[in-house]
Amino acid sequence: MRIERLAILAAALIAACDSSNPTTETTSPSLAKSVTTASATRYIYTETNEAAGNRIVAFPVASDGSLGPAATFSTGGTGTGSGLGSQGAVTVTSDGQYVLAVNAGSNDVSLFQVAGATLQLVDRQPSGGAQPISVSTRGAVVIVLNAGGTGNITGFALAASGKLVAVPGFTAPLSTSASGPAQVSIAPAGRTVVVTEKAANVISTYGLLGQTLTGPHANPSKGMTPFGFAFHPGGALVVSEAFGGAAGASATSTYRLGEPGLKVVSGSVPNHQNASCWVALTPNGRFVYTTNTGSAGVSTYSIDQLGRLELLTATTSSGQTPIDATVSVDGRFLYVLNSGSHTIAVFAIGADGSLTSSGNGAIPVGSVGLAGA
Repeated sequence: MRIERLAILAAALIAACDSSNPTTETTSPSLAKSVTTASATRYIYTETNEAAGNRIVAFPVASDGSLGPAATFSTGGTGTGSGLGSQGAVTVTSDGQYVLAVNAGSNDVSLFQVAGATLQLVDRQPSGGAQPISVSTRGAVVIVLNAGGTGNITGFALAASGKLVAVPGFTAPLSTSASGPAQVSIAPAGRTVVVTEKAANVISTYGLLGQTLTGPHANPSKGMTPFGFAFHPGGALVVSEAFGGAAGASATSTYRLGEPGLKVVSGSVPNHQNASCWVALTPNGRFVYTTNTGSAGVSTYSIDQLGRLELLTATTSSGQTPIDATVSVDGRFLYVLNSGSHTIAVFAIGADGSLTSSGNGAIPVGSVGLAGA
């Protein structure tokens, strides 16, 4: 009975936090076949998650933050054709040399090498489980979160040759089956892996030593339905809380990583919005943004070096059904993927953290994941 209840909760949260519906539009927006903005040196990446064949969509970013014509690159795998209910479906290595993307339909992970405006598919490996929904990398380690079946996290070595190398035994279970996982990420120090489990109301932590995982250690979430998260430069873990999509109930909490678990710093600071699911931080560590899928906006928090939160702006309108979000590497712009209106909204970030709308770019129906380099 407990497993059945968790499964029902997980399904409800995916609906609340990702209402992508490929039947609302019969054709995807047209996409340019090549990048033509020669002056752009930075890129924003998402993936189409199409069941007929998954693709990475790469937008060049101009100096004013605007998105140029997009290029698409086949992952060689397949998506699910609908939202994944996760954060981190696409990620970029810290040196900007590689892009990784999950293929939730074909149960594998694709690795691309960045060559200017072009992505070259250099490897594709089984994810170590079913329905991979999130991927994280730090140094030569890659960790994939598999949501299908009983769920697990599986590790790979990122070889200097540009290949993903499966490592026997480099895997660990989630805290329980049918826990509704949302995101995996390796902490900045590289010794801890964190997974949010939204249906179980748990934040699981794992020890990472070389190519060995220990755990999970299940930490109760301060608020209900922990979803997306990010690490503050000062070390705090910032986690959104969707509260099952209940109206006006969403919040955000911060924690310090400890041994073996988590210590609450700011517990469930409310933003009075619906279904806060995704989190993005400015590189200087001053501001936190959460996308509120159920109320079509973005909440802005300030955060100090200890990880203490304060709500600055309850909501800034972003577009229909905002999900994934990312901040540009220079901290000047916030990008929000609106799954309902099939756009990536661009916001200029003010000195006080305020957001000013600065255009958008069109994306295919069902797109998920957002990362920048």
